[in-house]
Amino acid sequence: MTTAYQTSTSLQGGPRSPHRPLDTITAPLAEIAGRSSSLIACPPGRFELAGQTHDLPRYLFLGPAGGAEPIRIGIFAGVHGDEPASSFALLRFLQLLEENPQIARGYCLFLYPVCNPTGYEDNTRHNRNGKDLNREFWRNSRQPEIRLLESELTAHALNGIISLHTDDTSHGVYGYAHGAVITRHLLLPALAAAGEFLPVNKDGVIDGFRARDGIIRDSFEGVLRAPPVMRPRPFEVILETPHQAPQYLQEAALAVALRAILDEYRAFIAHAANL
Repeated sequence: MTTAYQTSTSLQGGPRSPHRPLDTITAPLAEIAGRSSSLIACPPGRFELAGQTHDLPRYLFLGPAGGAEPIRIGIFAGVHGDEPASSFALLRFLQLLEENPQIARGYCLFLYPVCNPTGYEDNTRHNRNGKDLNREFWRNSRQPEIRLLESELTAHALNGIISLHTDDTSHGVYGYAHGAVITRHLLLPALAAAGEFLPVNKDGVIDGFRARDGIIRDSFEGVLRAPPVMRPRPFEVILETPHQAPQYLQEAALAVALRAILDEYRAFIAHAANL
C-alpha cells in the first residue's frame, strides 16, 4: 500500500505538475475502505462543470459505540486545489483511525478529502470556472461543487465542522474559531498538538485578521461553514499549516490536531452530560 508519506513526498521537490489525477488520493482511500470495518466509501457526489461530469469523493467513518447517539463531525479538505497537504492529511488521519479506532469512539465522521476536484486535478486554488470556492458558501452561488457541499452541510446537521487548509503567507500553524463557545477551547489543544511538528504562528495579525495565540475569530465572507439558519450552531474550526513547510510535516501536524479536537470534544460532551 502507498502510504500518505510516500504519496505526498512524490508531489514535492520538483516543478508543480499541471495535472494531478484524483485517484492519487482516492485510490489509497479506496484500499483502506475495502478492508475496513469502519470506513465506508459513499457514492461520490457528481456534478457538471464545463460540459464534463466530475466526482466529489465522500466517506463515512463509524467509530466504536460511545454509549449515546453518535457525534456527527464533518471534516473537509481540498477546498483549494493547490493545497494537497490538506487532502493527504485526511488520508493520514484515516490511517491512524484504522490502527486505533478508539480515537473515534462515539463519533460518526463525514469525510470530504477533495472538495474542489477540478482544482485538485489542475493544481490551482480555484475551480475550473476560475472561482475561489471558499468565498462562495451561502451566497447563492451557482458553482455546482458549492451546491453539492451545501446540501451535505444541511442534510447531516453536524455537531462540528473542521476545514483543513494550508497558507503560503504563514510561517506557522494557526486556526480560525467560529460558532459555539467551545470552539476556542478545542482549537488551543489542537494547535498545541500540531506544534509538536510545526511552529505555531503567534503573530498579532495573521491573514489580515487580529490573532492571539495562533487563533483568529474573524474570517472572510463565504468560507465553508454551517447553514446560517442552523440552530444550535456547531463548533467550526479551520486549521491552517504553512504551505512552504515539508508536506509530510503538514500532514502529521493536521492529523494530530484532528485527534486532539476529537479527544477534547468527547470530554466536553461527557462533562456536559453530567451537569
